[in-house]
Amino acid sequence: MENQDTPQIITHIEHNLNHSLFDCKWIPCSAKFVVIGSLPKGSGTIEIFEITSGEVRKIREIERPNSFKCGTFGASSDVERRLATGDFKGTLEIWDLEKSTQVYITKEHTDIINSIDGMGGSTVNCGAPEIVTGSRDGTIKVWDPRQRGKPVVNMQPVQGESKRDCWAVAFGNSFNDAERIVVAGYDNGDLKMFDLRTMSLRWECNLKNGVCCAEFDRKDIPMNKLVATTLEGKFHVFDVRTQNPAKGFAQVMDNTTKSGTIWVARHLPQNRDIFITCAGNGQVSLWKYEYPEQRYRTDDKGAACGVPGKLRRLQRMVVSTQPINALEWNRDHQGLAVATAYDQYVRVLVTTKLNLQ
Repeated sequence: MENQDTPQIITHIEHNLNHSLFDCKWIPCSAKFVVIGSLPKGSGTIEIFEITSGEVRKIREIERPNSFKCGTFGASSDVERRLATGDFKGTLEIWDLEKSTQVYITKEHTDIINSIDGMGGSTVNCGAPEIVTGSRDGTIKVWDPRQRGKPVVNMQPVQGESKRDCWAVAFGNSFNDAERIVVAGYDNGDLKMFDLRTMSLRWECNLKNGVCCAEFDRKDIPMNKLVATTLEGKFHVFDVRTQNPAKGFAQVMDNTTKSGTIWVARHLPQNRDIFITCAGNGQVSLWKYEYPEQRYRTDDKGAACGVPGKLRRLQRMVVSTQPINALEWNRDHQGLAVATAYDQYVRVLVTTKLNLQ
C-alpha cells in the first residue's frame, strides 16, 4: 500500500494546440502563463493563457516571422513582467505583453538561441538585471536590458578551438551586487562554470552526453546545488558549496530511469531540495536530494572535499505520449506547474503533499 504522505502528480488541465511548443513560463504574480512556439508555416508565436474555473483560455497572441525557442521573465520586475525571448535566427527580444509590443531587440547571435535565463529583475540586492543566452553558434552572451544592442559579456571559443552547440545556460551564485555565475552545457557533454565577477572559467567537466538542461537550486543564494540533465536518461546533482582544487565538486548521478533523454529539471521554489525531471517518454519524476551527515571532508592534502548526498524518488507519472520539453513551477502556489510537450499539448499539473516532504 502506498504511503499516505507520498506526493501525487495530477494532470489538472490539458489543452491541445495546433503547432509546435518549445517553452512555457508563468507570468509573475498572476494566474496566467505564456506558451512559446512555432506555427506550421514557420512563424513564431507567443500565446498568453489564463486559468479560469478549471480551464485555460487564450487571451492574447503575438506572431512574428521567426520561430521562438525559449523565454524568461527573470530579468524583469514583477511590476513590468516583461518577457525576454530567443528565436531560431539568433534574435533576442523583450516584450511588453500588456501592449503586445517589442521594447528591445538585438541580433548578435548567428544561429538559433537554444537557451535563455534571466536574473536580477524581481530579487532585491542581487545585482543588475541581466539575461544570458546560449546558441548553436557556440557563444554565450550576457545582456543588460538597460543597454542597447551589444552584450556586456561575450564568451566564445578561443581561436582554433571548435565551436560546440550550447544547449543550456543558467545563472547562479547571485547573492549580492558583485557575485554572479553562469553555467553552460554543450552538445558534447561539456559543462562549464563561468565567474562573471572575475571573468574567468571557474570549473569544467564532461558528462559524456549532451547536456540538455542545467539549473541551480536557487539563483540568489551562495551556490548550493546544481542539476544537469543529459541525452541518455542520466542526470547529475553537484554539491557546489565545496570546490576541491583537484577533484572539483562532489556529485551523485542517477541513471536508473530507462526513459530516454532527460529534457529538463526544475527545482521547487518553496523547497530547494525537491526537483522534478521531465523525460523523453513523457514521464515526470519527483526527486528529493538528501544531504550527507557532513557535506565536506578534508583530503590527504588538507583541502576541503565535498561529500555527495543521496537521491530519493518521491513519485513518477507518465503525463504525455511525447517528450516533455519544458516545465515551470508556480512561485506563488506550491505544487502548481505548467508544462509543454511535443504532442502539442500544454498541461497544468498539480503535485500534492509537497509540504510533508
